[in-house]
Formats: sequence, structure tokens, C-alpha cells
Amino acid sequence: MKIKLLITGGTIDKVYNELTGELEFDDSHLEKMLKRGRSTLDISSEILFLKDSLDMADEDRELILSKCLSSTEDKIVITHGTDTMVETAKLLGDQAKGKTIVLFGSMIPYSVNNSDALFNLGVALSAVQNKKQGVYIAMNGQIFDFDKVEKNKKLGIFQTRE
Repeated sequence: MKIKLLITGGTIDKVYNELTGELEFDDSHLEKMLKRGRSTLDISSEILFLKDSLDMADEDRELILSKCLSSTEDKIVITHGTDTMVETAKLLGDQAKGKTIVLFGSMIPYSVNNSDALFNLGVALSAVQNKKQGVYIAMNGQIFDFDKVEKNKKLGIFQTRE
């Protein structure tokens, strides 16, 4: 089974800039994360862009959709910023049929101690292998259907939408 990993940025790939005190992008950490996690899966990764999800435009979401639709793999994992992950998942859920797609990210960058990035990556990789076709979000140790999830910004977690 081959898995496609699409990298779009988000907190997971940010690093701390000591000069400005800001979190910013320099490169993706996903290959390093897969190695650290000792993954033996057949994964083909592609960096689409490195953006904060609040900076993503409709064109960015259309690119993600296009890459999913044109992918020869039917198992796709996507890194994504948490602020608009649900919005992208809805677009994919409405239009990307016949594939299993799992979006995930992190609340704390991989480059920072106590990050949830590796844990969320592991859950996403497990989900894409075991869930039926559809679109899901893997966060906080849970797997959510794309149309039944929300980010609770007060608690900093994803939860089932009521």
C-alpha cells in the first residue's frame, strides 16, 4: 500500500526565529518525523507550499483538491494548519470521492518541546490505512469525520461538532 503525503505547512512545520521571536517556516520536518518515528510505510511526499492556514486562499485549497484528485494513490495524508483545517476538509469531503484522505496538524510546532506533531502524524497514518473511503481529521488522538468536527479554540482541541 502506497500513501501520498501532501505538505501544506501549518504550525507543525514552523520554527522559532531567535532574532524576531516569531514562528516562521524554513522547511518541512515531515521526512525527519517519519524517520524518527521509524515508519516502514511506502510514503511519497510532496511539498505543495508552506503556509499558515489563516493565509491560505481558495486557490491553495483548489491546489490541494487537484493534487488529491490526480493522485494515483487512494490513501492520502495532508499536513494542514489547524485554524482552517475543517474548511479544507469540507471542500475535499464534498469533491474528492473514492479515496481515503486524512488531514492533520499540530497545536505546537514539531521543532518545540512537547509538540503533539509526532503523535498526530502516527494517528493520521494509522487512520489512512484503516478507515473506509472518505475525508477525516486526525487530531488529539481522535479521528473525526470531516463534516462532524470543529476546533474548540478556547480549549485548543478538536471535537465532535454538536
